[in-house]
This record gives sequence, structure tokens and C-alpha cells, in this order.
Amino acid sequence: MSWKTLSREKEKMNDLFKIVIGLVLFFGLFSIPFWAGSSSGGNGPEIVVKEGTEACVESKEFMRPNHMHLLDQWRDSVVRDNDRVYTNASGKHFEKSLTKTCLNCHSNKEEFCDRCHDYMGVKPYCWSCHLSSEEQI
Repeated sequence: MSWKTLSREKEKMNDLFKIVIGLVLFFGLFSIPFWAGSSSGGNGPEIVVKEGTEACVESKEFMRPNHMHLLDQWRDSVVRDNDRVYTNASGKHFEKSLTKTCLNCHSNKEEFCDRCHDYMGVKPYCWSCHLSSEEQI
């Protein structure tokens, strides 16, 4: 091999090395929001519950990721089928009511609902029909 051929091969290797380093840095910086968000555990703010209340309609582990689906199911079954009783996993019965069941224990909308919804960046439409316990008509 000639000197020029070896020099070109060395330049290609240097260029390849620079490209690989650039890609690693790019993907490392690009992924910071993903791994930084997951390192916090994704638990969100502390849940505030009124003292002296019973357990929730389901476990905290179920309610955190699924409460919106449960409330949607409640709304549909109450409005469409007039089914107003919810039976949880342990067989206990509850009235399907945001204001009479949920807001009975989680009475401070700002400390409970708004705090978590703001943390997650979601805007639920529950409050377009329902009033929190502090609000008056």
C-alpha cells in the first residue's frame, strides 16, 4: 500500500470516529428528558386525603394510573344504563358519583385534583359539569 492510501484510510477512520462520537452525544442529550423523568419514579405529588376517611374505591396502585378510565366508565354506565353502584375488587359497594364518593374524601380540589393534573399537564373536563365542594353556583 502506498503512503496516500494509508493516509486516506486513516482520515476515514478519524471521520468515522467523529461521526460515532457525535451520534452518541446527540442521542445522549436527546434522551435526557426521558431518563431524567423516569429517575424521579413518576410518583407525582403527594396525595392529600381528608382525615378519618375510609379506603378509596380501589387501591392507590390501581387508582393512580386508572382513575380516569374508571370515572369515564362510571359516567357512561350511570348516564346510559342508570347503573349507579360500583363493586370494587374486594366486593365492597360504592355509589358511582364524583361528588358524593370521590370528593367526599378528596375534598380539597386544589391540593388533590389540581396538584396532580398540573404535574401531569392534563386538563380534565370533569369540572365543566361538576362543582368541587368549595365552589358555589
